[in-house]
Amino acid sequence: MDGIFTNLKRTFSSGNILAKLIYINVGLFLLIRLTGVILILINQDKFPFLQYLQMPASPEMLLHRPWTIITYMFTHFDFLHILFNMLWLYWFGGLFLSFFSERQLGGLYLLGGIAGGVLFMIVYNVFPFFTNVASRSFLMGASASVMAIVFAVSFYRKDLEIMLFLIGRIKLIYLALFTFVIDLLAITSTNAGGHIAHIGGALFGICFAICIQRGMDLTVPMNRLLDWVVNLGKRKPKMRVTYRRPETDYEYNARKHQESADLDAILDKLKRSGYESLSAEEKKKLFDASKK
Repeated sequence: MDGIFTNLKRTFSSGNILAKLIYINVGLFLLIRLTGVILILINQDKFPFLQYLQMPASPEMLLHRPWTIITYMFTHFDFLHILFNMLWLYWFGGLFLSFFSERQLGGLYLLGGIAGGVLFMIVYNVFPFFTNVASRSFLMGASASVMAIVFAVSFYRKDLEIMLFLIGRIKLIYLALFTFVIDLLAITSTNAGGHIAHIGGALFGICFAICIQRGMDLTVPMNRLLDWVVNLGKRKPKMRVTYRRPETDYEYNARKHQESADLDAILDKLKRSGYESLSAEEKKKLFDASKK
């Protein structure tokens, strides 16, 4: 068992940011499901802790659980939900890394998820169709983050084509726009929150692509914040100060006298037996003395 965890830890540490994101999502999904099984076995509510990982539509509740605007984008409950999200993340995340850096992928994942969460909360508290259910509506899943990545690549390289089964080659931007229209039409469906978050992530991905083409990287502030947070957890090396007692005149004169005596002995040996008879240490002392 220790070997399995060691291998997983090594794989996680050596993997790129795309692998790390997938590991975190899948790991949290397995933890949630396993915890649910244990709670069922002891006759407890299956998933009471999910509300502390999902993002609420209620601003008041979000103020009490501010971390959920981050945790929600790594939280999944249904197997098919995480399966399709991770497949899209793997495919389009790899495509994204063909044009951008790992730091940009990580930053865009977080910012796209935040954009989706913010739009979800705004829509649920502004439009009368949703206001009655806002207090008991929650959001979870990586979909908004994935949509940000898909649309960033699509609008950065509008000529990029992909191969689809039974359809053939199609421009990626057409696929992205098709999913955008589907989300718009499904805003009033039973999964309205998810579709709204998709739109928020997609819009941020478009903004990222446009800004990159104009020389501005929207992920820089987020990555600086992440660097600051990571550095907070690192211990700063303690400065070690050593104190040496100053050498007295007597000690100085004694040391110099001994060095002179040692050098005289080496010179006598050199005169009697030649340079090759000297030891390595004696040769070093002779060399050091010649430089003074």
